[in-house]
Amino acid sequence: MNKKNLLVLSVVLIALAGALSFAAVEGWIGFPPLALTVFRWLALSTLIYYAFVRKSLTTTILISMVIGVEVGLDFPEFSQNLKVLSQIFLRLIKTIIAPLLFATLVYGIAGHSNLKQVGRMGWKSILYFEVVTTIALFIGLAAINITKAGAGIQLPPVTDTDKLPVHKQTISDIILHIFPENIAKSIYDGAVLEIVVFSILFGIATAMIGEKHRKPIVNFVEALSEVMFKFTNIIMMFAPIAVGAAIAYTVGHMGLGILVNLMKLLLTLYAALTFFLLFVLLPIALLFKVPIKEFVNAIIEPVSIAFATTSSESALPKAMKAMENIGVPRKIVAFVMPMGYSFNLDGTTLYLALASVFVAQAAGIELSLSTQLIMVFTLMLTSKGVAGVPRASLVILLGTLASFDLPIEPVFIILAIDELMDMARTSVNVIGNCLATVVIAKWEGEFKKPETIEQ
Repeated sequence: MNKKNLLVLSVVLIALAGALSFAAVEGWIGFPPLALTVFRWLALSTLIYYAFVRKSLTTTILISMVIGVEVGLDFPEFSQNLKVLSQIFLRLIKTIIAPLLFATLVYGIAGHSNLKQVGRMGWKSILYFEVVTTIALFIGLAAINITKAGAGIQLPPVTDTDKLPVHKQTISDIILHIFPENIAKSIYDGAVLEIVVFSILFGIATAMIGEKHRKPIVNFVEALSEVMFKFTNIIMMFAPIAVGAAIAYTVGHMGLGILVNLMKLLLTLYAALTFFLLFVLLPIALLFKVPIKEFVNAIIEPVSIAFATTSSESALPKAMKAMENIGVPRKIVAFVMPMGYSFNLDGTTLYLALASVFVAQAAGIELSLSTQLIMVFTLMLTSKGVAGVPRASLVILLGTLASFDLPIEPVFIILAIDELMDMARTSVNVIGNCLATVVIAKWEGEFKKPETIEQ
């Protein structure tokens, strides 16, 4: 049996197993639960065999997500012990981020000594980021005002032990968060924006010194970036296990029933993000003549990692390499991608706009349009640099609600499904940053489509 037929067989068996299981749960048929479980695992075994035959990391990761759902459903207690596997993967990935950002940014700036191009890419990137994130912000605002997902909710009682720490963020805090006071501390805290600022300044300073002193530094950071990409390849061998464990933990911890109770809020977010992808990012890709098929194939792997781990940071090394493989020069990838992780959080911006108004609706507070606009623009500023931390947007949301004197009790409703929402918004963050990298390369006239795409 060839690979294509094997895949079709696997999908048909899994769809049949899912349909029978759903029918049994609804009471339409009388299959024994054990028989259904065995049938689902037999169907999954064909998918596992396909992954073995296909020998593709992307395929293995996607299949591990399906297996993770089944493990979470069948063994919910056991799946709670699997979280440590995804945490190991995240820790290993986080060791890569700072040296990779530093090496690629410094090489991208100093390696070419063309500060005019750096400045040109800088303003083009910022312009693109701000236009796209502003559109995302208004889509989120419109979506929640149309569906009114928070209206009519009965707030649960909140005990003292449930209270979340809330910190108001002033304008001074937001500005100070951009600049590092100690680069070691920034690396320790995972402050992506501070690392980016330090690396850009270091790269500019390196470009300004003489060839004698500049060359050793450029050679070092070039070698360091190559090492970190190989380092990434080693860690990515663990990705299927980590991704499967993350999905198993999520399903086992929350169950699929949570979707029934909070479907309206989830659908609002997913529909808004889908609208953003189809009617904002896709037209941008078509406008700049991005090779859609190659682009989609390149981002499947990093997006699936981001979806499962709920951290954009975990997908960064693979996303950077993928963009190089489809024809974006390393100097542009190294400059635009890290900057996008601080300024181009499309999914997070859309979510924060939606969530902030949802809280007001759930609390029965009517917000004027002007107040909503001030709130979401504040959220757009405070969200910069949070891409690397799973569910960090929840912390940003709490701080902003405190600044506007809104109650935080409705956040507990969001907290129940935050991981499910984080999966979607994090995936959109990664897609948006990958597209931004290609767009800037096209804008600069330096996109070179390779003859073959490296897998």
